[in-house]
Amino acid sequence: MRKNHYIIGLLIFAYSQNWVMAQSAQVEPKTIAPVKTIASLDVARYQGTWYEIAKFPNWFQRKCIADTNATYKIKDDGNVSVTNRCTFEGGGKGEAIGTARQIGASTSPILEVRFAPDWLSFLPVVWGDYWVIDIDPEYQLAAVSDPGRKYLWILSRTKTVEPSKYQALLGRLVNDNSFSLEQLSLTPQN
Repeated sequence: MRKNHYIIGLLIFAYSQNWVMAQSAQVEPKTIAPVKTIASLDVARYQGTWYEIAKFPNWFQRKCIADTNATYKIKDDGNVSVTNRCTFEGGGKGEAIGTARQIGASTSPILEVRFAPDWLSFLPVVWGDYWVIDIDPEYQLAAVSDPGRKYLWILSRTKTVEPSKYQALLGRLVNDNSFSLEQLSLTPQN
């Protein structure tokens, strides 16, 4: 008799575990749509200096506390030179020089950027994603990210942005590209 209770208990336990697993399998995790880029990028209009207005904190900019900007210039080979500058704590200045290249057509908003030496450019790991995901028609305010939404930069041609334009951009990042902006931090521009 005791053996029958054991078997019945084991069957009930097994059935309940299968039921719980079946119920949890029916709950699908919320999927986020892929990051959407702008339709096309005019690199000639994009070149020049852009000021960082805000960003998702990242390890490679951890020493930068203010005045972060990037200057882009088309090179003779069609790639783009990238010069990033910022101010460190204590007032020191930092600079990183790299190269960006478009992936795909000449109007592709998908670029890769590299700050490693030229002789390492054959390694895919030295290239980082640089996707232009928002830009105004005048090429004055832009947002740049990557396919996994790990990075985000809001860039402007000027050191300050009109609040209504900034809020509209944030709204598009949330509504059109499913960004969560809790970690977005403002960059002081002196």
